[in-house]
Amino acid sequence: MTTLARTWCLLIALGLLAILSKPAAAQDLEPRAYSASPIGTIFALVGFGRSSGDVTFDPSIPITNVHGTFHVPVIGVGQTFPLFGRQALMTAGLPYAWGNVTGNVGEQAGSVYRSGLADLKAKFSVNLRGNPAMTPREFASREHHNFIIGASLSLDIPAGQYSGKKLINLGTNRWAFKPEVGVSWPVKKLYLDLYAGAWFYTANSNFYPGGGYRAQDTLTALQAHVSYTFRPRLWVAIDSTWYGGGVTTVNGGTPTPRQSNSRLGATLSLPLAKTQSLKIAYSSGVTGTIGADFNTISVGWQKVWFDRR
Repeated sequence: MTTLARTWCLLIALGLLAILSKPAAAQDLEPRAYSASPIGTIFALVGFGRSSGDVTFDPSIPITNVHGTFHVPVIGVGQTFPLFGRQALMTAGLPYAWGNVTGNVGEQAGSVYRSGLADLKAKFSVNLRGNPAMTPREFASREHHNFIIGASLSLDIPAGQYSGKKLINLGTNRWAFKPEVGVSWPVKKLYLDLYAGAWFYTANSNFYPGGGYRAQDTLTALQAHVSYTFRPRLWVAIDSTWYGGGVTTVNGGTPTPRQSNSRLGATLSLPLAKTQSLKIAYSSGVTGTIGADFNTISVGWQKVWFDRR
């Protein structure tokens, strides 16, 4: 392989890693996503996450020692509201990211650094069963041990830093949508969650070196969580997820291998004050074929207001 070809392969590898190593939506672990809240509840969140690990490529690709470390602060807001007599929730988050990626092609090594805004995240969810819309007064006087069925639509908006002349970007220059159905079952102090969804992607029509066409197939995602409540807002959860599919092509060329990866993690929620809490989460890859095998730790501070009208 010539020096130019080696360098080209390394750049492609680093570019793929930059896409995989961002806070990938398929890897999200979110316990109690459909838990009950009174309508008019306003959430504000400030968080910080760190992801570090390796990426596995097809064995036929001569790329080794590919490693990345990314830091991601995020600010977010959300509010519950009534929808046809049910509780609905709308949230949005804006992340910023910076990090380094390194890798080898043969004996040649390369590295890259990026810093800037990542893609905007938004989510709409509604509880279809088990949690009607309730005011804070009604919510406080009612026991919440109902079996909940919820549905949601997550959205990745291409607002992140992107240039078609650069192979490595923090933004993806495409839209992504994930419809999901979830069930939550409170059993005394236990809380059981199971979600099933699928990510659908529009194409990036300005892929490197400008004017390229990158397409990705549907990526199926499953989540399961078991949490235990010690007292209100003090709980711990064991989290798991599996995601598969997501075959990618560039300009109609050879497809990448299919992903089939799983992760395990844990989440701890700590009450700080009457309307504040701190959430600490950790997750790590367990099995994987192609893609990022990252260890991720995040900390988030949340403040809640109630509309008592």
